[in-house]
Amino acid sequence: MKFLVDMPLSPTLAHWLEREGQDAVHAHDIGLGRASDETVLNKARETQRVLVTADLDYPRLLALAGAKGPGLILFRHGNYSEKQVVELMTRVMASIPAPELQSSIVVVDEKSIRKRRLPIAPTE
Repeated sequence: MKFLVDMPLSPTLAHWLEREGQDAVHAHDIGLGRASDETVLNKARETQRVLVTADLDYPRLLALAGAKGPGLILFRHGNYSEKQVVELMTRVMASIPAPELQSSIVVVDEKSIRKRRLPIAPTE
């Protein structure tokens, strides 16, 4: 599985994913440290990576575009420690099959994991 970890999250998550046998990069490490959300989203789509972020703008961007991808894992409701992010990511990967991650928005918080298939309709 391929992941692009966005700037709001620590590079530690990308390193942990790599140790777990995944293909992961952090936005800063590929020159996207100051890139717009649209640029990061396009890079994830072009490289077929699931975008992992805490930035709440991405679901809206995917909905407005009627996009079928990239998949998105969104950490919400908290300023999580690196350890907590790894624990939550472990839960996500154990509960959602890889093909579904690639075509869904997965919203993660301390108490739940919710999944919505792409594309989604924009809210009015």
